[in-house]
Amino acid sequence: MNPVRKPLVATDRAALMLQLVPYLIGKGEVSVAEAAEEFDVTPDQMREMVEKLTVIGLPGDGGFWQMANDLFDIDWDLLDRDDRIVITHSVALERTPRLTAREAAALLAGLQLTRGIPGVGDSELFSELLAKLARGASGPPADLIVAPAPVDAVRDRVAEALRVGRAVAFAYKAPDAPATTRTVDPVKVSIADGQWYLQGWCHLREAMRTFHLDRVSDIRLTDLTVSHAADPVPDWFADGSDELVVRIRFPAASAALLGDYLRRADTETERGVTVATMRVADENSLRRLAAKLGGDVEILEPEGARRAAADWAESALRLYGPS
Repeated sequence: MNPVRKPLVATDRAALMLQLVPYLIGKGEVSVAEAAEEFDVTPDQMREMVEKLTVIGLPGDGGFWQMANDLFDIDWDLLDRDDRIVITHSVALERTPRLTAREAAALLAGLQLTRGIPGVGDSELFSELLAKLARGASGPPADLIVAPAPVDAVRDRVAEALRVGRAVAFAYKAPDAPATTRTVDPVKVSIADGQWYLQGWCHLREAMRTFHLDRVSDIRLTDLTVSHAADPVPDWFADGSDELVVRIRFPAASAALLGDYLRRADTETERGVTVATMRVADENSLRRLAAKLGGDVEILEPEGARRAAADWAESALRLYGPS
């Protein structure tokens, strides 16, 4: 027995009609019953909406439709004989802006990357959205191959820990520091500036910490039930007792490019030059920042951070050969 559905008011009917045409065109052919079920209306209401499509179309200069091909049309025989809907003529939809193949490829690559975030990409929503983007491009998007990153296995194990509510144990090797064994209640996995991070409660430090996943190895699931899953995670550049204090100098006009780095920094500006004092996780943390701003940022101290940035730049230059 079909459930009784409420009558459609004008606003509901208009909203449904806007969704109905793309749905029918995408389906190609669909039964009245299936379309009614999809839109949560009765078969009679669906048939009425479909029949009304034939008086909807593209207005002419005076606001009136000029010719028959300015209106939507359906296969009336198929509707009357088999209760099936097929749009035989559509108007104006071809004018809808479409993504270029390059734009679609860029969005598809971003979605593929986002699917790797535990708890985000584990649903059918991403698969459906990827398919829609591919169909909605003006040309076939380039074949995308998102190469597995070294952190994929680590990320998969963290995703499992988040799903079952268990702590993880792993070896963690920060630059220029001995490896330590950490047991962590995972809370959140994020990606920033192309790098993956785990944020969670560190049993060793007895505090929330942020870990670079590419510095994690030998990760395993423990038998410990997480007890800090609801704790707030720190900001990306929040103060921490095991962090370094660094000073950098840059043109004041470049402050906007530093973003979150300056959120908790102490800054002094004089004659268009700013000196900022901030905390970072380790001496290598500013290498990417220094390279990103093309020489506008100068690392003043500590000396280890200056040396790390200089060595990184020299290594990059050597890739170009002796010239």
